[in-house]
Amino acid sequence: MKKLIIFGIGEQAEMAYYYFQNDSSYEVVAFTVDKEYIRDKEVLFDLPIEKFENIEEKYSIEEYELFIAIGYNKINKTRTEKYLACKDKGYKIASYISSKASIFTDKIGENAFILEDNTIQPYVQIGNNVTLWSGNHIGHHSVIQDNCFITSHVVISGACNIGQNTFIGVNATLRDHIKIGQFNVIGAAAVILGNTEDNKVYMATATEVSRVPSNRLRGI
Repeated sequence: MKKLIIFGIGEQAEMAYYYFQNDSSYEVVAFTVDKEYIRDKEVLFDLPIEKFENIEEKYSIEEYELFIAIGYNKINKTRTEKYLACKDKGYKIASYISSKASIFTDKIGENAFILEDNTIQPYVQIGNNVTLWSGNHIGHHSVIQDNCFITSHVVISGACNIGQNTFIGVNATLRDHIKIGQFNVIGAAAVILGNTEDNKVYMATATEVSRVPSNRLRGI
């Protein structure tokens, strides 16, 4: 099996560990983070947490691969910075693509994290450092640029172009043939029907609380 080091020690890293260990050709052998984040924690899942600053001295770039397991902090900027730092050290960057996803394209970049029940239709292009959480639909001929994070049950219709570093929240819907700007934040349940500009935020209206308390409801 190929040997893998996961960058990160948070929830995203724990999820990556589970998926790689149980549904891939990789064996996770260690975790790594910047030395300032190690503190008193030296192991995770009985595996060592190594200092990233000099990790290549212990784990050769020829024998080990890296995966960057960081969420969408700062509109994906943190994950992007660490992805580039890992590449600068010369490591090959791994991807995880669930065996339970329906994939009809081979154009998927490095450091992909594609979970179960994603449907990715023909002619889709997915850039580097992209996360697709579970249960999304990515329509034919769509392009997802680098460093995006798409949560769950998002519908991206055919021939959309998603700008780099964009975050899309759960249950969002994007109509076909539209272009989403870079560094967009599209909130949960948002419906996007046209092109967007860079650095925009789109939020759906939250459900209002009823004036009637639950203990006064009839028939429920």
